[in-house]
Amino acid sequence: MMLSRPKPGESEVDLLRFQSQFLEAGAAPAVQLVKGSRRRGDAHPDQLPPQDHRDVVMLDSLPDLPPALLPAPSKRARPSPGRPLPHDEDPEERLNRHDEHITAVLSKIVERDTSSVTVTLPVPSGVAFPPVFHRSQERQVKPAASSKRSIFAQEIAARRVSDNRAPSAEQVVPSPDAPEGAVPCETPSSKDRGSQLSGRSHSFHRPNLITGKGLRSQAAAQEVQTIHEENVARLQAMDPEEILKEQQQLLAQLDPSLVAFLRAHNHTREQTETKATKEQNPERPSVPVSKEEPIMSTCTGESGTRDKLEDKLEDKLQPRTAALKLPMTPNKEWLHMDTVELEKLHWTQDLPPLRRQQTQERMQARFSLQGELLEPDVDLPTHLGLHHHGEEAERAGYSLQELFHLTRSQVSQQRALALHVLSQIIGRAQAGEFGDRLVGSVLRLLLDAGFLFLLRFSLDDRVDSVIAAAARALRALLVAPGDEELLDSTFSWYHGASVFPMMPSHDDKADEDEDEELTKEKVNRKTPEEGSRPPPDLARHDVIKGLLATNLLPRLRYVLEVTCPGPSVVLDILAVLIRLARHSLESAMRVLECPRLMETIVREFLPTSWSPIGVGPAPSLYKVPCAAAMKLLRVLASAGRNIAARLLSSFDIRSRLCRFIAEAPRDLALPPEEAEILTTEAFRLWAVAASYGQGGDLYRELYPVLMRALQTLPPELSTHPLQPLSMQRMASLLTLLTQLTLAASSTQPEPTSGSAESCVSAIPSSITWTHVSGLKPLVEPCLKQTLKFLPRPDVWNALGPVPSACLLFLGAYYQAWSQQSGLCPEDWLQDMERFVDEFLLPLLSQPPLGRMWDSLRDCSPLCNPLSCASTPEALPSLVSLGCAGGCPPLSVAGSASPFPFLTALLSLVNTLGQIHKGLCRQLAVVLTAPGLQNYFLQCVAPAPAPQLTPFSAWALRHEYHLQYLVLSLAQKAATLQPEPAASTALHHVMALVLLSRLLPGSEFLAQELLLSCVFRLGFLPENASGGPEAADFSDGLSLGSSGDPHCRRGALLVQACQDLPSIRSCYLAHCSPARASLLTSQALYRGELPRVSSLLLPIPKEPLLPTDWPFQPLIHLYHRASDTPSGLPAADTVGITMRVLQWVLVLESWRPEALWAVPPAARLARLMCVYLVDSELFRETPIQRLVAALLARLCQPQVLPNLKLDCPLPGLTSFPDLYASFLDHFEAVSFGDHLFGALVLLPLQRRFSVTLRLALFGEHVGVLRALGLPLPQLPVPLECYTEPAEDSLALLQLYFRALVTGVLRARWCPVLYTVAVAHVNSFVFCQDPKSSDEVKAARRSMLQKVWLLADKDLRQHLLHYKLPNSSLPEGFELYPQLPRLRQQYLQTLPTEVLQNGGFKT
Repeated sequence: MMLSRPKPGESEVDLLRFQSQFLEAGAAPAVQLVKGSRRRGDAHPDQLPPQDHRDVVMLDSLPDLPPALLPAPSKRARPSPGRPLPHDEDPEERLNRHDEHITAVLSKIVERDTSSVTVTLPVPSGVAFPPVFHRSQERQVKPAASSKRSIFAQEIAARRVSDNRAPSAEQVVPSPDAPEGAVPCETPSSKDRGSQLSGRSHSFHRPNLITGKGLRSQAAAQEVQTIHEENVARLQAMDPEEILKEQQQLLAQLDPSLVAFLRAHNHTREQTETKATKEQNPERPSVPVSKEEPIMSTCTGESGTRDKLEDKLEDKLQPRTAALKLPMTPNKEWLHMDTVELEKLHWTQDLPPLRRQQTQERMQARFSLQGELLEPDVDLPTHLGLHHHGEEAERAGYSLQELFHLTRSQVSQQRALALHVLSQIIGRAQAGEFGDRLVGSVLRLLLDAGFLFLLRFSLDDRVDSVIAAAARALRALLVAPGDEELLDSTFSWYHGASVFPMMPSHDDKADEDEDEELTKEKVNRKTPEEGSRPPPDLARHDVIKGLLATNLLPRLRYVLEVTCPGPSVVLDILAVLIRLARHSLESAMRVLECPRLMETIVREFLPTSWSPIGVGPAPSLYKVPCAAAMKLLRVLASAGRNIAARLLSSFDIRSRLCRFIAEAPRDLALPPEEAEILTTEAFRLWAVAASYGQGGDLYRELYPVLMRALQTLPPELSTHPLQPLSMQRMASLLTLLTQLTLAASSTQPEPTSGSAESCVSAIPSSITWTHVSGLKPLVEPCLKQTLKFLPRPDVWNALGPVPSACLLFLGAYYQAWSQQSGLCPEDWLQDMERFVDEFLLPLLSQPPLGRMWDSLRDCSPLCNPLSCASTPEALPSLVSLGCAGGCPPLSVAGSASPFPFLTALLSLVNTLGQIHKGLCRQLAVVLTAPGLQNYFLQCVAPAPAPQLTPFSAWALRHEYHLQYLVLSLAQKAATLQPEPAASTALHHVMALVLLSRLLPGSEFLAQELLLSCVFRLGFLPENASGGPEAADFSDGLSLGSSGDPHCRRGALLVQACQDLPSIRSCYLAHCSPARASLLTSQALYRGELPRVSSLLLPIPKEPLLPTDWPFQPLIHLYHRASDTPSGLPAADTVGITMRVLQWVLVLESWRPEALWAVPPAARLARLMCVYLVDSELFRETPIQRLVAALLARLCQPQVLPNLKLDCPLPGLTSFPDLYASFLDHFEAVSFGDHLFGALVLLPLQRRFSVTLRLALFGEHVGVLRALGLPLPQLPVPLECYTEPAEDSLALLQLYFRALVTGVLRARWCPVLYTVAVAHVNSFVFCQDPKSSDEVKAARRSMLQKVWLLADKDLRQHLLHYKLPNSSLPEGFELYPQLPRLRQQYLQTLPTEVLQNGGFKT
């Protein structure tokens, strides 16, 4: 039955009908499908599987919807019918045995044995490109059977035939000593060898150089053969020595380039002939070279003789390279040594001898595997592994470049080793071990080379050892161990928890708002500049920002959460996170908000239950409490109150604090040291939260625990030796109680704004006074116990911050007690008197305390600026305190430092004196300590201020705390004393100096100094002890005239002292810090915890006030006048200017130490601003008197030499520009004011820049008409303008032109007329032989013009000038007649000039 095929247009119904017809007919199908076995050899192709039924498609039985995919049906393997599965065979082994996946194939690759395979060497060619085949050429190859073969196929067939004829590698072996490009020679057969030995003519088949080109075609070949035979006969008649001799003579006569060309030509022909011989005789036998024989040439007979001659010639022309001396003999049984490759065995040779450095040349630094810097001439054995490098192979150690190269190795162990060595190098560099042995900074070099991103890429490695090495190197780079130890040990100091952010202080647009209070939204929003800048650019300015831009935090989270590294890697990562959190509030927020990072750390490393851990290294830190994790939480909480609140609420930190504090450290089932540190960090975290008024509910829960801990302090302090970790734990506990006591104060500040911070501050504290009132009886025994060790310095130093913490707690306790409105004041007043009598007065009288005052100078950063100098490895982009090697004992943070205890003592004394006024007189004995007086004298002495580095900012802040507390106590004592103390003036100077040194974060201290000490009349004892009279007497001696009594300096000083309240109001309006910063600082220093927003201080870019802060209101006034073209109100202008001038006069007269930091040139520039503020201001009588007094102070003989106008001045870009503006203003509004003119004349002295004088005589000649200051009123000697002689030719010509044209006259400008006459006279009569021709010509021309002047008076002045004399009307003396030398010089003028002059001498 024939069934028709489906036709177009037929549907599926027709196909089903055809199928039914086919099945009913029962016909055999045209095609049979045979299902072969999946495994090779399972079934024979002829054996067909049984056909049970045919596959029939039925559409009617199919469902309308597709079957559900989930849950998937279970799949079971069905065995083949003929192969049942054995019961005793492992299914996994069966799968692996029959697996044919690509991975199984790749994993079973076996190297093929190629030892007996014939290797075909490429045939050398003498031309650069293969010959071009043209279709027109007739091919000699026999055509193939098929006439349709392409040219390409024919070419391939020819190449295959040629390849089959090529000899094998064993038959032809090149000699290792043959020159480059030489043709390997074959071993001739016995027949050929006999034919070669029979005659020597067979060695020369045909000429190599003579081609016969240029001859006729018929005679060319014959002539060439004749010449060749003659040459061969002559060569055969000569001995080899004669041949060499003749050859040397020819080589000496020929051009070397021609010789090279001939050799290359001969070499090419030999290669071509050899190739042709091989193709013509493919079956020619060759003697195989045994693998045991040395590789060398096997040519014999006459060709060997020729080779010997050529070898001798080559030895003479070019010395042969020395044979490679191997330390062993290669053996064929060694792996891959069947063919010896000599060039690859150079590394087995002995190292070359170490070269000694004979010069002072710099050499590349090399380091050991421990990061030690090796000396250039150190000789170390090779088994140490320090010679595995190519450059300078004889020198041990590895350079930074080689280590960088090793970090990119494919071997993970090498990458890990390189990172480990680099981390060791960084650690030693930060510790200062390299010193001045290296040129430049190692860290700077590494960062410039991209080391930061190399570490970031290494963290993405898949190998755990590389990740561990990268984490350790990252920690070594970012974290300075000494910095963390310093900040931890000073946490319990006076405001020790508040620290500066460890971020660069350079100006950057992305950092402008860092010192402002940042909300969460502001932190998350990046500036466009920062978001668009790539990480390398960010890292160039700030390493931490550059790292955060590379998604470092998610990677660290992945490492902690997924890979679960070892303890060392966990500690390294936690240390890096702590450093990131210390960077800024923004970085702390990013650490907190990284997905699952903090959850992983809290869950894995701060569990509430764990298995006991014994002493020794733990195999894993997971599910074990880790002190570093608790410290990370504490550092994060220090960044802001919002972060602290989120930690307490979102991560269940309260339960963990209860868990770690409820038990004593010895009961925590942890190693003793880890338990101590964990408990200490738990106390510190709670103390930070309490600094914001948070965590008060924990106090009620843990009150019995804290009481029990306090009761155990005195016994622990009695045990010896004292453990440092235990002392830190005790101090942290006392610091926690101090913050809780401050939180119990009932005084709640009112909110200052409607922000969320204000809403939080309005929430009352959950701790009341009744909760903390019983703490003082438990702390006083601790203080008594510690004070017993004061005479023993060794034990006292071992106590650490415990005594300071006790004093700070008592100060906070009395402050909170005094603010309880419901209690009787008599109670705390009596208790204060008891405490002073029982504790403080005996303490103040002890000699050890006097020795502590004496040691202030030795530990002071101000007195020892070099102690704060930055380290050589300090980088501006990576902030570090530079304490890697620890602090010396005699330093502000050293073990013998008196600063923490004395600062805490002064804080307590101030608190007691503020609450109980009657105790001030008894406590003021502190101010009389000789060591304190000497310390203050050295602090106010003129000396350069220490450079503002991260460590100096930290250290100076603590030193300024001590100075402020001393001044605050002195101010309290001064209000109760009828007469000023002897040290009052010193304290006032110290207050003035401290005001210009305070750093950001101390705005409250600066405000208090302005309010209390600086402008207090009691701190100016000179006003009541004859100071004004002494000033008048001094001026009378120096100036020699009394003048108007109201204009005297004494009267001005008296008036200034009377106007001190107005002066203070003026400076408070212009010098007070910003209100937001002031409120933040005030809350921190007053203990108003609900208003404390962060324990991170602003970035210490510069001090709060400039060094010239006394002129600050005047500068503000000048800028306002510049921005307001219409002018300022006269009342405000006169008042502010007068207050500033009064205060500056007081400082100039009685406190010159306060202005030592302001150079005289800067003071002169500020005085000039008085005239530039307003056109009428200088006409006010008080202003004129004050300016005249200040100008007289600047023109004193001891001050005038320090007036240098060419040095950079603070706040001034260019003094010549300011002077040009001053001249314009003088020319416009002066109207000949003499005081104004004196200020114009002061910068025109001869020792100052000629630019100033050129500006006057060149661009502002009109000033000369109004500059009528009389010579007697000139504030400086006239000789300052006339000596030495002027050497500027341009200025001299301007002088002469002004005199001749009448612009400069004696009655208009007597001072400059005298100056111009003196310099022109000196110039025209100068006879310096070293003068240039131009100067000589100008001098002679000017002298002729002087001789021909029509003005007889001017001509007489210019010719007869003798000396300046301000007492004469003219201002100078004249010769009655010309000296003989001048007469003789005048005779050199031309006769016609002398006759026309008509002047008789």
